[in-house]
Amino acid sequence: MDSPDRVTDARPEPAPKRPLARGAPKSSAPRIVIEDVYPEIDGGRYPVKREVGDRLDVWADIFTEGHGVLQAALRYAAPGAASWQVAPMRLIDNDRWRGAFELSALGRWRFTIEAWADRFGSWAADLAKKRDAGQDVAVDLDEGRALVAAAAQRVQGPLRARLRAVLAEAADPAQRLQVLLDPELRALMATWPERKTVVRYDRELEVVVDRIEARFAAWYEMVPRSQGDDPQRSASFADCVRRLPEIRAMGFDTLYFTPIHPIGRTNRKGRNNATVAAPGEPGSFYAIGGAGGGHTAIHSELGTLEDFRRLVAAVRAHDMELALDFAVQCSPDHPWIREHPEWFSFRADGTIKYAENPPKKYEDIVNVDFDGPDAGGLWEELRAVVRFWIAEGVTVFRVDNPHTKPLPFWAWLIASIKAQHPEVLFLSEAFTRPKPMRALAKAGFSQSYTYFTWRNTKQELIEYFVELAQGWPKEYLRPNLFPSTPDILPRVLQTGGRPAFITRFTLAATLSSVYGIYNGFELCEAAALPGREEYADSEKYQYKAWDWDRPGNIKDFITRVNRIRRENPALHHLKNLRFHGADNDQVLFYGKIAPDRRNAVFVAVNLDPHLVQEAHIEMPLDSLGIGAGTPYRLDDLLLGHSWQWTGRYQHLRLDPASNPVAIFRVRDLEPVPPAP
Repeated sequence: MDSPDRVTDARPEPAPKRPLARGAPKSSAPRIVIEDVYPEIDGGRYPVKREVGDRLDVWADIFTEGHGVLQAALRYAAPGAASWQVAPMRLIDNDRWRGAFELSALGRWRFTIEAWADRFGSWAADLAKKRDAGQDVAVDLDEGRALVAAAAQRVQGPLRARLRAVLAEAADPAQRLQVLLDPELRALMATWPERKTVVRYDRELEVVVDRIEARFAAWYEMVPRSQGDDPQRSASFADCVRRLPEIRAMGFDTLYFTPIHPIGRTNRKGRNNATVAAPGEPGSFYAIGGAGGGHTAIHSELGTLEDFRRLVAAVRAHDMELALDFAVQCSPDHPWIREHPEWFSFRADGTIKYAENPPKKYEDIVNVDFDGPDAGGLWEELRAVVRFWIAEGVTVFRVDNPHTKPLPFWAWLIASIKAQHPEVLFLSEAFTRPKPMRALAKAGFSQSYTYFTWRNTKQELIEYFVELAQGWPKEYLRPNLFPSTPDILPRVLQTGGRPAFITRFTLAATLSSVYGIYNGFELCEAAALPGREEYADSEKYQYKAWDWDRPGNIKDFITRVNRIRRENPALHHLKNLRFHGADNDQVLFYGKIAPDRRNAVFVAVNLDPHLVQEAHIEMPLDSLGIGAGTPYRLDDLLLGHSWQWTGRYQHLRLDPASNPVAIFRVRDLEPVPPAP
């Protein structure tokens, strides 16, 4: 857990407070200042994100004039709750207060801060100073009794009886000082402040609580029609079911399908994105819609809705869940164009406007028009599509190119869906500029694609993941790392051979706590179109049959790393990622320590897929609670060895041919006590 002071240093300046109305008397301003509240995104405009079972830590600077004693508390409400619950805040240092509450349910929680003058606490503090200085405190004791008497009038029931008993005891001058300075009485008085002194923060903040799988999961992206053994025809859902044991055995828990809907015939794309398809070529599965239906229909070659239901049941039986691609785009043959032309744009000559990103044109796809005359009807229809698939057992949606659609639409759609189905997750596939990418995460997306695919050097990786894991994005953006996608085959994978696939997989699986691979990655598929970051003979445009056991695959390595992820709680988190010293620009060294410090895992990666690299690494002994001269034991989690080190600096040799990466765990760590 980051310290309050450290987080403060990383934050932008808080928004200025609203000025007093012109002519208002100065006494109308709050006497207590509550500012620099953390976590608060863009002045409370967006919620932060957490997972069920987490504890939300809240910090704020709270102060008033002079030396008066204050008290503060968090007020929070669970999703749907009409009343507030209260959690105390404690003064940490330098007017910084901290409190926390448990997030025990999915959904959108509310919270704010209250502070008030602790008149009795101020009185007790001043009295103790006067007593210690040998001053006469008789009048002060009378004032203290009056404060207790006033509190007894404000409360009811057993507490009133308790305060009256205190007053009776304090009637004896010989006992008055001891009774009124009793710490138990001071704590009791602090819980019942005078309401006229209470100041509430001027905003209610929110935290969206998702399932653990929003933070920790391993995705396997599958093109359903490529899961069979005949390159001349489409596979079926039954073929996909036959692959489930192998995918689960590798350690994946989320099975992600590219679109499964009917594909249009107008302007159908051919092999390698040819503008004209040859007879029998299936077209791109992103050209959604045809004679068989649209976004709620299933391509007949894959099966029927009943077949899909059997698939969902089989996925669940293998302890996985299904993610479905939600692509808000249509082929020119989509039934919506005929039934709702008002949802689309047409050119001056009356022809429908195809999707394009000049100079590129996508003749097999048309976009919906969010500015059309029936935008509201379009929004409702798209929400109905999501609801349809939720009813069929889909719990996760990967959204294609959300940055090309309006942010208000996504905020509305996701909030609307999660209000009824808080368990549903949304992944944003937005390879776009940094600010739109972040805005989509703030708008509600549970996870986000990232620039990891193009971060290759040591400095690039460190800078980017320090930003994601320690900067503001950690509060609202959960990075889901994919080393490649159906659209992107990075240069490092094209040229780096099997070692590059191992290193990029390891980085994806251990830098973030949620990651995914695209089918074929485990086979080290690297055939690219010349001069482009794109697969040759891409299955986006043709039928394909893979040999899932072909030589050179890294399936066993993937299985080991996924087992390591499951067995080590340190790897279940993102915010605990820290980079450590390695005196070689080709060696990246980093680690994660579990919040209770019982588990610590460290990873060393050779970023050069061609040459042996050596480095002296620096172990963070202070963070581990290990003395500089104290021996400590480690387990090599990939090779199965154990050894002992002493000291901060150690030497590693990473050979691309045998061990391009190393993952090891520190043994026998002393846990840290839980936070109060």
